[in-house]
Amino acid sequence: MKTIAILIENMFDDRELIYPYFRMQEEGYEVHLLGSKKDTVYTSKAGLEEKSTHATSDVSADDYDALIIPGGFSPDYMRRTKATVDFVKAMNEQRKLIGAICHAPWMLASADAIKGKQVTSFYSIKDDLINAGAEWLDLEVVVDGNIVTSRSPKDLPIFLKTIIERLEMPA
Repeated sequence: MKTIAILIENMFDDRELIYPYFRMQEEGYEVHLLGSKKDTVYTSKAGLEEKSTHATSDVSADDYDALIIPGGFSPDYMRRTKATVDFVKAMNEQRKLIGAICHAPWMLASADAIKGKQVTSFYSIKDDLINAGAEWLDLEVVVDGNIVTSRSPKDLPIFLKTIIERLEMPA
């Protein structure tokens, strides 16, 4: 069984956390919610509360097949935790699949994971990603190597379909 990590922090976008969380379980994957602290309740932009199952400081990239980073404003909080940045860096160094939607590519920029890569995101962080060395494209999903990015919640169906297809590809 494949194991998927989903990052969680305060101010996450409800749809970008909940839809991937349950969709990955529907595919039969084990899903962990990784926060800066274990067993901590995090609150979404709309007030939804979800509890982390693990702390990023307590896990290893070796334990996961893929990482999904939801947007909202949570990526700005995620990148303030060194263990979370280090986890994303390790996932990228191991060429593990990383999906980032909406504002989540901020986390990829902080983990130095997008230099020379094609990405997309919510348009307001386009300059940040370009300044981090990425080529920004206005498309519903962009795949470059192990990185899958999408722009907003409206792109969730193609974003998750692409992640699942890549997870099911032979190694």
